[in-house]
Amino acid sequence: MKLLDKYNRVNLIAAIIIMLITGGIYYLAISSILINEKDKSLEVEEQEIFDYVKLNHNLPQVFESPDQQISFKQVPKNSVTRKFINTTYYKNANEPESGRGLISFVDMGHTYYKILIVESKVETEDLIQIIFGITIGVILLLLLALVITNRLILNRLWQPFYNILDELKLFHISDTRNIPQLDNSIDEFNELHQEVSAMATRVKHEYQNLKNFTENASHELLTPIAIITSKLDTLIQSENLSEGQGKLLTDLYGAVNRLNRLNQSMLLLVKVENRLLKDENLIDLKALTEEMIFQFEEIFQSKNLHVSYNLDEKQVYANRHLMEILLSNLMSNAIRHNYNGGEIKINLNAESLIIENTGDELPLRDDQIFTRFHKSSYSEGSGLGLTISKQICENFNFSLLYSFQKPYHKFSIGY
Repeated sequence: MKLLDKYNRVNLIAAIIIMLITGGIYYLAISSILINEKDKSLEVEEQEIFDYVKLNHNLPQVFESPDQQISFKQVPKNSVTRKFINTTYYKNANEPESGRGLISFVDMGHTYYKILIVESKVETEDLIQIIFGITIGVILLLLLALVITNRLILNRLWQPFYNILDELKLFHISDTRNIPQLDNSIDEFNELHQEVSAMATRVKHEYQNLKNFTENASHELLTPIAIITSKLDTLIQSENLSEGQGKLLTDLYGAVNRLNRLNQSMLLLVKVENRLLKDENLIDLKALTEEMIFQFEEIFQSKNLHVSYNLDEKQVYANRHLMEILLSNLMSNAIRHNYNGGEIKINLNAESLIIENTGDELPLRDDQIFTRFHKSSYSEGSGLGLTISKQICENFNFSLLYSFQKPYHKFSIGY
């Protein structure tokens, strides 16, 4: 959920809760004020009765009124307590209405009378409803205006943030383009832009230093490796070597070759991870797979591997060199971890390219398959083949998944 939507939702919920609470309080306050006014009206009528009795020593005559009813009833002395009540006002026998009443008493010498004054509350309740309705309408209008204003103003206020975010999405560590300046009056966004720009500059500088170091180290390693290889070639061809010396030189020769492959693999991994190989075009995956199978044909035969394949037409948009490395690594892995006389199955369809091979009867650990330098104890590889393959797939938004269905280890490339 976006920040603005989250903010508007929280703001709206908070406003509704506050509106309900304040609305209830407002309703009770208005009701209390109007009822208090009604009570004052009843007290005025009560006082008029007291004045009339004091002056005339008799109860006043009761007249019918559409909004007020007064009744007198003789009661024992001190049996009535003065109080206000909510009661029913009968406009006529068939139309009961809510009313407000005052129970009082008057002493006429030896006679004690209970006074009941009742007035209709219909007009008061109607007035309360009108006032409350108008108030709710105004609050809802203000709430709507608040939501619209927040959406319009906040979208504009947060636009610099989205501009910075767009620049971060376009940022690439090998890109020489700098993040453009931000023209904005909000200090927080200007500070954020400055820190992002400074971070991008530091990252590019550190990446360039690391890239130069890696390339220089790789280049510098090539020369001593080539010299060692040349010297070993010369020694191996000598006629005066004993069997032990020959075996030792052969082991050294193999170690130097592995060191050379490791050096090249690490350099390739750095280039792949940093997306330095950008030459991408449409590739006929079927033709490329057939070509790679043909290149490995002699190796398949030397290990007596039975290879079967079923290839459908499929084209992908990628770097051809990296796709060759990807297929080569997976096929090499299928050969290296297979046994003499085993099987390799290759299937290409519109959804995936699947390479299956026989091998160990136990599945590989999912948390170690694509880990750098992880390999079996008897493997002669560098331990980077599957790591490079995984990174190549991520560069082209492909998926590389491993599964085990006895007796086959299966690697699937989804695109």
